[in-house]
Amino acid sequence: MKTTDPPIVVEQFIKASREELWAAITDRSQMIQWYFENIPEFEDEVGFQTSFPVYSEDRIFTHIWKITQVIPMKKIGYEWTYKEYPGKGLVTFEIQGEDEALTLRLTNTVREDFPQDIPEFKRKSCIDGWNYFIQQRLKEYFANL
Repeated sequence: MKTTDPPIVVEQFIKASREELWAAITDRSQMIQWYFENIPEFEDEVGFQTSFPVYSEDRIFTHIWKITQVIPMKKIGYEWTYKEYPGKGLVTFEIQGEDEALTLRLTNTVREDFPQDIPEFKRKSCIDGWNYFIQQRLKEYFANL
């Protein structure tokens, strides 16, 4: 992914209350059920930072997240970097609509280029990953509540 790439936007309709959807994207105990299972801690407060490793084949991607924006029950944004690789992204989750007819809109914007020789940093890989998390895993999470 490069700064010249357009942002990745993924949306998913969720039949839930605003409070339920907000909790799913900000409460660690729920996030680990559909997102990354090894998130050590998470707080929806600007400045909060967490990190955790993700393994892919023989590579380690230590995710470092720093919360940059919080509008309770509406939007949360965080800077997304990796310990092992250059590059910086901004990921926002925005809740739109009314209770029981909500849409979660995820936007991933690249702020500093990621290495182009790593398959996981290719645009298609990022699109596939966000579609998996938002349109499959999160959707299934709510279907099973």
